[in-house]
Amino acid sequence: MSEAIIYNVTVKVDASIADAWLQWLKDEHIPQMLQTGCFTGAKIVRLLEVDESEGPTYAIQYSAETKADYNRYITMHSAGMQQKSYGKWGDRFIAFRSVMQVVG
Repeated sequence: MSEAIIYNVTVKVDASIADAWLQWLKDEHIPQMLQTGCFTGAKIVRLLEVDESEGPTYAIQYSAETKADYNRYITMHSAGMQQKSYGKWGDRFIAFRSVMQVVG
Protein backbone atom coordinates (compact mmCIF):
# COMPACT_ATOMS: atom_id res chain seq x y z
CA MET A 1 0.00 0.00 0.00
CA SER A 2 1.19 3.48 -0.84
CA GLU A 3 2.51 5.62 1.96
CA ALA A 4 1.87 8.83 0.00
CA ILE A 5 1.03 11.83 2.16
CA ILE A 6 -0.75 15.10 1.43
CA TYR A 7 0.15 18.07 3.61
CA ASN A 8 -2.84 20.38 3.26
CA VAL A 9 -2.66 24.03 4.27
CA THR A 10 -6.01 25.83 4.15
CA VAL A 11 -5.61 29.60 4.16
CA LYS A 12 -8.22 32.34 4.51
CA VAL A 13 -6.69 35.48 3.03
CA ASP A 14 -7.71 39.07 3.76
CA ALA A 15 -9.29 40.63 0.67
CA SER A 16 -6.82 43.54 0.80
CA ILE A 17 -3.87 41.25 -0.01
CA ALA A 18 -5.58 38.40 -1.88
CA ASP A 19 -4.13 39.01 -5.36
CA ALA A 20 -0.61 39.81 -4.16
CA TRP A 21 -0.66 36.85 -1.76
CA LEU A 22 -1.69 34.41 -4.49
CA GLN A 23 1.07 35.68 -6.78
CA TRP A 24 3.62 35.36 -3.94
CA LEU A 25 2.36 31.84 -3.21
CA LYS A 26 2.89 30.78 -6.83
CA ASP A 27 6.16 32.64 -7.49
CA GLU A 28 7.98 32.31 -4.16
CA HIS A 29 6.41 30.17 -1.46
CA ILE A 30 5.57 26.99 -3.35
CA PRO A 31 8.94 26.90 -5.17
CA GLN A 32 10.68 27.29 -1.79
CA MET A 33 8.56 24.50 -0.33
CA LEU A 34 9.49 22.21 -3.22
CA GLN A 35 13.17 23.16 -2.88
CA THR A 36 13.19 21.58 0.58
CA GLY A 37 13.19 18.22 -1.19
CA CYS A 38 10.40 16.98 1.08
CA PHE A 39 7.58 17.33 -1.46
CA THR A 40 7.17 16.13 -5.03
CA GLY A 41 4.48 18.58 -6.08
CA ALA A 42 1.86 21.09 -5.03
CA LYS A 43 -1.65 22.00 -6.06
CA ILE A 44 -3.59 25.18 -5.25
CA VAL A 45 -7.37 25.04 -5.03
CA ARG A 46 -9.89 27.72 -4.12
CA LEU A 47 -12.72 26.73 -1.82
CA LEU A 48 -16.20 27.30 -3.21
CA GLU A 49 -19.44 27.89 -1.35
CA VAL A 50 -17.72 29.49 1.64
CA ASP A 51 -18.13 32.95 3.13
CA GLU A 52 -15.81 35.24 1.15
CA SER A 53 -16.97 38.50 2.70
CA GLU A 54 -13.53 39.01 4.26
CA GLY A 55 -11.54 37.34 1.48
CA PRO A 56 -11.02 34.09 -0.40
CA THR A 57 -10.03 30.72 1.06
CA TYR A 58 -7.46 28.49 -0.63
CA ALA A 59 -6.06 25.05 0.09
CA ILE A 60 -2.52 24.22 -0.93
CA GLN A 61 -1.89 20.49 -1.14
CA TYR A 62 1.75 19.41 -1.01
CA SER A 63 2.49 15.81 -2.02
CA ALA A 64 5.10 13.78 -0.12
CA GLU A 65 6.13 10.27 -1.12
CA THR A 66 6.44 9.10 2.49
CA LYS A 67 5.53 10.12 6.02
CA ALA A 68 9.29 10.35 6.67
CA ASP A 69 9.56 13.07 3.99
CA TYR A 70 6.73 15.01 5.62
CA ASN A 71 8.29 14.53 9.08
CA ARG A 72 11.61 15.86 7.73
CA TYR A 73 9.82 18.99 6.50
CA ILE A 74 8.18 19.53 9.91
CA THR A 75 11.45 19.01 11.77
CA MET A 76 13.81 20.96 9.52
CA HIS A 77 11.79 23.52 7.53
CA SER A 78 8.31 24.18 8.90
CA ALA A 79 9.12 26.87 11.46
CA GLY A 80 11.25 28.86 9.02
CA MET A 81 8.72 28.70 6.21
CA GLN A 82 5.89 29.77 8.51
CA GLN A 83 8.01 32.64 9.83
CA LYS A 84 8.63 33.88 6.28
CA SER A 85 4.88 33.91 5.67
CA TYR A 86 4.07 35.79 8.86
CA GLY A 87 7.00 38.15 8.31
CA LYS A 88 5.62 39.14 4.92
CA TRP A 89 1.86 39.12 5.54
CA GLY A 90 1.48 39.53 9.31
CA ASP A 91 -1.98 38.71 10.61
CA ARG A 92 -3.77 39.23 7.27
CA PHE A 93 -4.27 35.50 6.80
CA ILE A 94 -5.30 32.51 8.88
CA ALA A 95 -3.84 29.07 8.15
CA PHE A 96 -5.06 25.66 9.21
CA ARG A 97 -2.89 22.60 8.54
CA SER A 98 -3.79 18.94 8.19
CA VAL A 99 -1.99 15.80 7.10
CA MET A 100 -3.68 13.10 5.05
CA GLN A 101 -2.69 9.67 3.79
CA VAL A 102 -3.61 8.75 0.22
CA VAL A 103 -5.60 5.49 0.33
CA GLY A 104 -6.83 5.19 -3.24
